[in-house]
This record gives sequence, C-alpha cells and structure tokens, in this order.
Amino acid sequence: MSVEIHSSAIVDPKAQLGENVEVEAFCMIGPNACIGDGSKIFHHATVEGRVVMGAGNQVHSYATIGGLTHDLKYKGGNPGLKIGDDNVFREYVTAHVATDPADETIIGSQNVFLAYSHVAHDCIVGDSLVMSSHSALGGHVRVGDCVNVGWGAGVHQFCRLGRHSMVSACSKLVQDVPPFMLADGSPAEVRSINKVGMERSGFSNDEIEVARGVFKKLFKGDMNRSQAIEYLEKEFSWKENEITKEIIAFAQSSERGLA
Repeated sequence: MSVEIHSSAIVDPKAQLGENVEVEAFCMIGPNACIGDGSKIFHHATVEGRVVMGAGNQVHSYATIGGLTHDLKYKGGNPGLKIGDDNVFREYVTAHVATDPADETIIGSQNVFLAYSHVAHDCIVGDSLVMSSHSALGGHVRVGDCVNVGWGAGVHQFCRLGRHSMVSACSKLVQDVPPFMLADGSPAEVRSINKVGMERSGFSNDEIEVARGVFKKLFKGDMNRSQAIEYLEKEFSWKENEITKEIIAFAQSSERGLA
C-alpha cells in the first residue's frame, strides 16, 4: 500500500512520509516533518516544525504536533520534537518543539494524549503515559513510564513524575512525584501509592506492600524527609528491594522537592 494523501491536504514536497502513511483532508504537513510507516494524520491536523515521528502514530483532527515553543527565551533556529511509535494524539492536542535549536522535546512510545492535552517545550516523556483531556505538562517536565495524568491537571515546569505514578484530576503539581505514588490536590500532595496502576501493570502484592511501606515512612511518619530517606537506606526491612532503591534514588535527585 502506498502513501495516501487527500487532494485537499497540503504536504510540503520536502516532508518525508514512510510507507502506508495516510493523510486525510485539509491537513498541513511541514517541510521538516518525518512521519513513520503506517501513521495516520486525520483531517484538519497539523504536523509542523522539525518533527521525527516513528511508526504507527495517530494524529487526530485539529491536533498540532511540532508547534513552536511558547518559551520567551526562543531566539530562532529549528528546534525539534522526537516521537516514538504507536502514540495516539487525540483532538486538539498540542505538542511543541524544544526551545534551543540543538535540543528536542522527546515523547516515547505507546502513549495516549486525550483531547486538548498539552506537552510543552523540552519535555521528556517515557512510554505508556495516559494523559487525560485538558491536562498540561509545563516546559522541561520529565515523565517516567506508565504514568497517568488526570483530567485538567497542570504540571509545573521542571517537575518530574516517576514511573507508575499518578496525578489526580484537577490537581496543580508544583513538586516531584516519586515512582509508584499518587498525588492529588491544589497544590498537589502525595496521598497514597498508585495501587490500581501497579496492579494493572502486573506488580505483585508483595511489591505493592513495599511501595506502601516506603510511602508511610516518607509521607506519613514523624521523621523529616532526610531522616526518612536515611532510615529507608539503612534500617527499612525492604531496603534491598528494587522498588525501595528506585524511590530513594528519585527522592535524592529531586531539585524541586517531593509533593
């Protein structure tokens, strides 16, 4: 099957389209776009800027992928957006290129971005994110694999979301969320572990209990944060567990602090 381009679509002759790419009516594909095999660009969607998109992606109606950064520090040039495979960008989603011409916003594979969600400049997103409608990642946000961002949630610039974490609907997040934790509120605070998310990802009951034990020491105990981390490293009964080690490493590397 060859590339299918609707007669009303505007596809720059310099754009690179892989095999079996479908471009529906009234789309706009810019000269620096590279769209991988089997991808589909639905009617009225736009792929512009220096975008390298892997295979099997879906860009739905009125979405804009590769739009120019909102960062006022942008001084020109051609920054990029790199996208993996099998992502779904639903209606009116926006994903922006980086700010510096040498940099790229990065989105992994098998992510789902629901209507009106936004990925800002210089974000790095892993795999299997579910980002609900009207939610937004500010510039330079880092997102691990298998994260869930709820409806209408806003994630402040430079925050980090650890693997298998969740930000609840309508939350305002201004600090980091460690792996396996669930944050809620405005400003958001870590309220519990992301038990449902861990179960859906196949974690065992024992692994879930380890995450719960770490959560209690970090967020519900009578120790301050540094004391709790020291306890988890030296005295916690599951201190050698990989989940414990991952959460400790994340907390120690946090620059914005933990939510």
